[in-house]
Formats: sequence, C-alpha cells, structure tokens
Amino acid sequence: MAIVAIPNKPVIVNPLKQSQALGAALAFLGLKGMIPLLHGSQGCTAFAKVILVRHFRESIPLSTTAMTEVSTILGGEDNVEQAILTLVEKVNPEIIGLCTTGLTETRGDDMERILKNFRSNHPQLDELPILLVSSPDFKGALQDGYAAAVESMVKELPQKGEIKPQQVNILIGSAFTPGDLQEIKEIVTAFGLIPIVVPDLSASLDGHLDDSYSPITGGGTTLAQLRKIGSSAFTIAIGESMRGAAEILEKRFTIPYELFGELTGLDAVDNFLQALSDVSGVRVPEKYRRQRRQLQDAMLDTHFFFGRKQVSLALEPDLLWSTVSFLQSMGAEIQAAVTTTRSPNLEKLPVEKVIIGDLEDFEQVAVGSDLLISNSHAATISRSLNIPLYRQGIPIFDRLGIGQFTKVGYRGTMQIMFDIGNLFLEQEEMGARS
Repeated sequence: MAIVAIPNKPVIVNPLKQSQALGAALAFLGLKGMIPLLHGSQGCTAFAKVILVRHFRESIPLSTTAMTEVSTILGGEDNVEQAILTLVEKVNPEIIGLCTTGLTETRGDDMERILKNFRSNHPQLDELPILLVSSPDFKGALQDGYAAAVESMVKELPQKGEIKPQQVNILIGSAFTPGDLQEIKEIVTAFGLIPIVVPDLSASLDGHLDDSYSPITGGGTTLAQLRKIGSSAFTIAIGESMRGAAEILEKRFTIPYELFGELTGLDAVDNFLQALSDVSGVRVPEKYRRQRRQLQDAMLDTHFFFGRKQVSLALEPDLLWSTVSFLQSMGAEIQAAVTTTRSPNLEKLPVEKVIIGDLEDFEQVAVGSDLLISNSHAATISRSLNIPLYRQGIPIFDRLGIGQFTKVGYRGTMQIMFDIGNLFLEQEEMGARS
C-alpha cells in the first residue's frame, strides 16, 4: 500500500495539473457535432484552447459565455441563454457540452435551474441535447473533469432498447491518445464485435484533413450511437476514472462491465484479449498471436536496459498507474511518483509514496533518477537535473505526432518499450564515452 502525501505548502509553484474544465472539454470533443461551452470568463476558455491547440496541433472548437465583472456580480443566466442561442444560430451544433468554471462555481450559479428556465423559454430547442458538467478548476484536475463529462453523457443520452449481443460499449479515460483509441477499436472489431467508443477522440482529433472547415467537431461518437448505448451487451471501461460511468450504465440498463486499468504490457494486453474472446466467443486472431510473439522477443532485447533503472514520474492518476505497471514489468524501479488528484488507485500503486503535488515537488524528489516521465512542462526540470525526459500526458507541445502516438496493445507496448529503451541505451553510451 502506497502512502499518499499532500505537501503542506500555501501555493502551487510550478503547476502539473490541468483544470477540470479543460478535461471536460476534451471529453466533449470526442462527440460528433459537438461544441463545448465554458461558462466563465473569456480567459478561461482561451487558456484551455491554447493548451489543446498546442497539444493536438488542430483547430479546437470551444465557446464561452464571456462573463464580465458586472455579470459575475448580477448572475450569468442571461450569458448562458445568449451563448446557447448564438451557437444554435451560427454553428448549429448537434450537442452542446456546458462546463462550469471556477468563476461561476465560486459565485454559486444554479446551473440546473438556469437550464430548466432556458428549456421553458425556448421549447423549440427541446431536441437539442445540452450536457451539463460541474467542473470547477479550484479542485480536482483534468482527469476528474473528463470523467464527469463521460458520466454526464451516459446519464443523459442512452435509451433502453433490445440487447444487441455483438455490441459493446468502450468507455475510454483521459490517459489515452487518439492513436490509442484507433488501436483499441481495431482490436475490438477483429473479434467481430461492434464497439461504441465514448468518447471517440480518434475520429475528431486524430489529425486528418477534411474538404471543408467546420466550427463544430467533424467526427467522434454520434448522437445516434450514444442513444444506442443502452442496447449493448457489455461495457469495457478502460482507466479507473471510467468506473463511475460504467456503474451508471450497469444501474440504468443492467449492462455488466469489466474495468482495465491499463492496456500496456504483456499481461495487460493478454487479459484484454481474453476478455474480448470471452465476450465474443471468437478465438484470438492469429495476427495478435504473432504480435504477442514479437513483443516477447522485444522484451528479451530490451530488458537489459530497463533493469534496476530509477524512474520518476509526474502524471495524472490513470496514466501514472498504467506507466508504473509497465515499467515495473520490465524491471525498472520507481524512485518517485507525483500526481494531480486523488484516485482509488493511488493507494494500490506498488510504490512507497505518491505525492499529490506540483512540478516543484517533482523536481525535489526526482534528483538522481535515470529517467523522468511527465508532460512538456517538465522539460526545464530535465535540463536542470541533466536527466532525460520521456514525454507523456497533456500538454506535449515540443514533439510531433502526439495524436497518432500509440502505447496500447502489443504493438503500442513495443513502441513505448523501444522509445524508453533507446533513451536508456543513449544514456549508457554517453556514460561510456565520458
């Protein structure tokens, strides 16, 4: 059992975490025809937009209720109403994701009442889904807001229908890239299953060119698919943060679920494929059996460079769990683990201590490590400590191809294994020359 520590400091010096509102907006970007609407000041939305644009290198549809000093004091109901009407007129979204921010949460806007009044005043928009998420940025982190948005999706939109034996729900946490989602969909469909992925960033933020520009998301999970979730025979939740959404579906539609904390590493992928085989009744396809043998050979080639290496990580909880599990399976040792928010997984991590803190805390505990793993904001720490940095998480703005990066499945495991192994190999060569 790991000890979870929260440093007693009056201020965050070098932030590691991103806000709940940004996480909720990211989840909403995985729905087709969506535009996230942040209820707060223009700066809240602009900051989130900059983070996402720099990370994905794509145009990001985000809107704001543009609260001012006056509306903050008098109340933001008119701003919410006007913002929704403007979006309907200008971009005609299929779904709107309404996210609160620290400004409006501190003021105490009654968002449910505001939406109820809006519905009463504009019955012509009754068919427009508006998903409300409480996502204050003064508590929690990106993973919390993302999970809250997914829970809102499965709570509001699915409808009961006749069970379709081959249809499965795939609930994907914030730790996974569009490339990861694409690989997961390919694996699931190889078993003859029909996946409904929620949310599906692989169809909206995977970096593809369209014939025309759209002010709303051009791909992702469709509204029709979201309606059909209640007809699925099984739910696969990937990431501990997706447990709440899976339990909502189980309670509403009696859909059984299985949760996978990670899909990186030999044992993790074996368990995932076995679960898919059990659900579908289909034998594991030969191509994955061959990929498994390739991974085994890759592990033999690389484990010499991982053994006894000291690694320090600063990541969101789900991604921290997955990465720690993979590293330890390869023989590496965890020197320090820093994360952003509480999670049931933290106490279960096979490390001595997990710090819920910032990058200043990370710099202090990472001294003497062989490798750092965090987002691009840790690059200055990497240079200061003269320790290589392997970039994971959000944001990553100083490397290309993040949207297509894959770390799941046998192939994804080989990719991350070779990437990190090459860093260790380069360090050993530099040490030998010096």
